Amino acid sequence: MRILLPTGAATEEMVKQAAAGHPADVVVTGEIASFLTPHQLHELVRKKRYDLVIVSGMCTASFAQVERETGVPVYRGPRHAADLSLILRSLPGLTLSRTVPADEFLAGKKADDAMRRVARREKEAREDFLIRGMKIGGGSRMKVLAEIMDAHRQENLRARVERFFSKGADIVDLGFGFDATPADVRRVFAELEGIDRPLAADTQDPDLIRAALVRADIILSLQEENIPLAGNAVADAGAAAVVVPGRSTLAKNIALAKKAGIRCIIADPLLQPAGSGLVESLKNFRSSRYPLFFGAGNVVELLDADSAGMNALLAAMAGEVGAAIIFTSEHSDKTQGSVREMRRATEMMTLAKDRPYPKDLGIDLLVLKEKRRRREPPLSYDTAIAAKEMPDEIEYDPKGNFRIGIEGDRIVAVIHGRAVRGRRWQDVLHTILMQGDVTLLDHAGYLGRELYKAELAIRYGRSFEQDGEF
Repeated sequence: MRILLPTGAATEEMVKQAAAGHPADVVVTGEIASFLTPHQLHELVRKKRYDLVIVSGMCTASFAQVERETGVPVYRGPRHAADLSLILRSLPGLTLSRTVPADEFLAGKKADDAMRRVARREKEAREDFLIRGMKIGGGSRMKVLAEIMDAHRQENLRARVERFFSKGADIVDLGFGFDATPADVRRVFAELEGIDRPLAADTQDPDLIRAALVRADIILSLQEENIPLAGNAVADAGAAAVVVPGRSTLAKNIALAKKAGIRCIIADPLLQPAGSGLVESLKNFRSSRYPLFFGAGNVVELLDADSAGMNALLAAMAGEVGAAIIFTSEHSDKTQGSVREMRRATEMMTLAKDRPYPKDLGIDLLVLKEKRRRREPPLSYDTAIAAKEMPDEIEYDPKGNFRIGIEGDRIVAVIHGRAVRGRRWQDVLHTILMQGDVTLLDHAGYLGRELYKAELAIRYGRSFEQDGEF
């Protein structure tokens, strides 16, 4: 199999190093590999017999016509020359894409394969019991329970519940504070009618527990004070119960729940926040006859650090102790996104069951950091000038000024009462330019900067302030 590797002068040495030992010809077509044209490639392919061509993943031209005329398949390589050796080592068994850069294509393929393995393992797993058809405990995937506090006082509750499910929650837990009444509880569950997914009610008030049993699949949290008053009702409804220690031990409260006839019991030894006994409380999560509940959200909410890494680590700890359900929440701005993060973390733990470490799984929780930094070739130039400081006084575009903001997952740019809305900054900027709303180059550059900041704010769940630092 003979491979043609067109490249640029800037990356020639890197490509040659990657191609060493492979049946490949490295041909320089210009200074920059991504500037390769279909005509250039056609001429190269005609000169020698090749079985396939791998062009830079940064190329934007279409080489479909070259394929049709020569019969030689043209695939996209990685966007960065430093990654080419990984691709060549995997040939000929590796399938590449004609339109998607190899690194992006393979990352997506690995993620898809990983998710298929997660789904297959869940299908094959044996459970301790089912809740609304969902497996709990046994060898099944750890399930994510997402909490909504004070559900009776929430606006657009149904939308919040549906959003949590769409982000990966397996169970949505509805919390009811001391000011809630049985009528509030019934109203909340009536508002959620038709959602055929596991719902939990979090209250220790026996009257509220009984009211919730019209629909709740799980009751949090039972202990020695409310089991005598509401335990029989939970058992009669066939609901599962999370049992916690109180003045009595967890073992004694589980025995009380069993005596009341509750069949589906989940044990919660209570995970303490960092600084208040986190490590000490872990010793209570020993092997149990009952599925374990792991309250990770109590740790994340009470520690000022980014949630993604904490959720990954806590899910790994929960996996080690064999937890069946892991609790998360998005009560504060800093924990927004925790439901999605925790779902991904539980999937990682499922994939790690036959590995020594949850690493190189095909999916990850790397958000801002890279797994490996690429070493690109140095820039080549003959002369350089120092950048001049931008003047404080700027010239305003005669067409007017834009007000830029974000609405949900959309970037919005407003001028003269007209708004351009889009998900990608380049689409919004392109539309603005096509409409003729910009006449000055520095204004166009400014808009590009601010629109990109807005996209980053959406991507990472951060605030956006026009003209402010990101």
